[in-house]
Amino acid sequence: MTLSFGREICGHLSSAEQREWLVTNDLGGYACGTVAGMLTRHYHGLLVAALQPPVERVFLLAKLDEQVEYGRQRYDLSCDRKSDGSVTSGFRLIEHFTLKGTTPAWTFACADAQLEKQIWMQPGANTTYVRYTLKRAQAPLTLRLTALVNYRDHGAETTAGDWPGQTETMTNGLKFTAHQQATPLYLLSTEAKAIPTGDWRRGYRLAIARDRGLPPSDDHYAAGDFEARLEPGSSVTLVASTEPQPELSGDWARRDRDLHERQLLERWQKFSPQPEPPNWIAQLVLAADQFIVYRPLAGGESGQTVIAGYPWFTDWGRDTMIALPGLTLATGRPDIAHTLLKTFAQYLDRGMLPNVFPDVGETPIYNTVDAILWYFEAVRTYYSATQDKALLETLFPALDEVIDWHRRGTRYNIHLDPKDHLIYAGEAGVQLTWMDAKVDDWVVTPRIGKPVEISALWHNALLCMVQFSEILGKSPEPYQQMAEQTQKGFQRFWNPAKGYCYDLLDTPDGNDDSLRPNQIFALSLTLNAQSSLLTPEQKRAIVDVCAQQLLTSYGLRSLAPNHRDYHSHYIGDRYQRDGAYHQGTVWGWLIGPFIDAHYQVYQDRRLALSFLQPMADHLSGGCIGNLSEIFDGEAPHQPRGTYAQAWTVAEVLRTWTQLQQRSRPQ
Repeated sequence: MTLSFGREICGHLSSAEQREWLVTNDLGGYACGTVAGMLTRHYHGLLVAALQPPVERVFLLAKLDEQVEYGRQRYDLSCDRKSDGSVTSGFRLIEHFTLKGTTPAWTFACADAQLEKQIWMQPGANTTYVRYTLKRAQAPLTLRLTALVNYRDHGAETTAGDWPGQTETMTNGLKFTAHQQATPLYLLSTEAKAIPTGDWRRGYRLAIARDRGLPPSDDHYAAGDFEARLEPGSSVTLVASTEPQPELSGDWARRDRDLHERQLLERWQKFSPQPEPPNWIAQLVLAADQFIVYRPLAGGESGQTVIAGYPWFTDWGRDTMIALPGLTLATGRPDIAHTLLKTFAQYLDRGMLPNVFPDVGETPIYNTVDAILWYFEAVRTYYSATQDKALLETLFPALDEVIDWHRRGTRYNIHLDPKDHLIYAGEAGVQLTWMDAKVDDWVVTPRIGKPVEISALWHNALLCMVQFSEILGKSPEPYQQMAEQTQKGFQRFWNPAKGYCYDLLDTPDGNDDSLRPNQIFALSLTLNAQSSLLTPEQKRAIVDVCAQQLLTSYGLRSLAPNHRDYHSHYIGDRYQRDGAYHQGTVWGWLIGPFIDAHYQVYQDRRLALSFLQPMADHLSGGCIGNLSEIFDGEAPHQPRGTYAQAWTVAEVLRTWTQLQQRSRPQ
């Protein structure tokens, strides 16, 4: 799979610095940056190591300042924006950018010389390789690299002098240690001469950080220089690692990465419902793999989990369960789904799954009403794909206990109301649904009461239990009875005056008739569709109003534009951004349930597929080869938030796969 740009993108700073790239290592560590080579976030760097996978992510290598001497001329390949506003313009020398699989590559043109730069990480290790190859030249070329290092949390900032820093010479390179308790960084090369230095470089201006109301600049430490003479056709590789003796050539790590990606695509193509699936879907299969990482469990077992989004999220219960069908089943990897379901089952407690997945030895945080309900749907889709009765049998008692906890009541006043058989949830100061923005003590969208999607998910969970009971030879009657009661009570959500569903019932201030996308789940969940929580007329009305007021090219707005609390742009400081997060901001993952609902109402497969085309186009913008978390509510819908989001990728994959599996129109 290849995505590429020429000078029409690379040669213009406004376009090249807005396009980002991402490389990962299966542990939660990563490297990332812009096509221009300019740092615009605190997270941009060549090695962000996950010291306690998949967390404790430490920013170690910011960048390599690159200079070339060729034909008696000096070329500066670096691109920086300094605090005084000055810009070094190495981006003008980029002739071509390519993403092959998940490996980014740049071709720099220096007169008639072409110098290629590639970046990849070793799977399962905090090790990054940067390789320079002289593809074309009349004579040798001299390459000089200055390693700009750091030592901090990957989202923090550094001020010159924050730690003393020490660079030591060692075989094949340098060892940098920020302070006595710091994990050392090894900078190694068998082809380049290493020279320790040790001075601070100040004032790297970070445009995106500034726009997000964060500290607008950062300082880095020049740990050492590397110099190599390249003959035409030869290469030099620099290795950055937390391991003192990594594989130096990088060839094994590159072959391992290429083989892994080739096997991913071969496995998926055997599973794919289309004999020759489009290239953009294949690229998403590779993107999906970047979110699946290892996580050690209590007792020393090896588990797996899902990074919700790069660069700053870790693993979340809700996000994992929503993303599971798309990341694993739609890509032909049910074994990963099996591991994820078993991993999270270990943390079921009082009928709930953790919101934030705990580090080993830490207490889980259970402030989510919907993660466990999405777990039922994940189990259902897994069984549908695998017919794995053994896992279903193992999980069934715990799932039955979940239903019982909701009937009795559990944390945060989450309980089934016996009057209308809908789920009530919420306490002051706590955010429980996916609309969970909170700044200090301010819960932006508290949604205390009966959220429409929670009762839809509850009804779906009951129908799952009916199905599971029948498969396992148990009586489905208790679950069937509860499902019928909830189905009857669900009509309370219908607002005939507005022609769509209330978003919330029985809040402290009454019923909330804000037009939000949450009602779409009453249609999109497969088992709900089969049992009809809503009448055909109500379904069509919901799809139409969402299409007219919430739908954008990249997903659904979280609030209708005519609402008094609507925010058209997600930008500014923390209060401004979180105040807009679920108040009009577009969410990419919602394109999946919208398409499900649209197809259910209109039964037009080709029309439903057309809603995915903008996502295919977005693979060449934002983070190249990946899909963003959120977008501005107003056109042109600038991508915001995390530049690579698991459930956005997952829902596009799941939806495309399901539509391909449906019969073609006559």
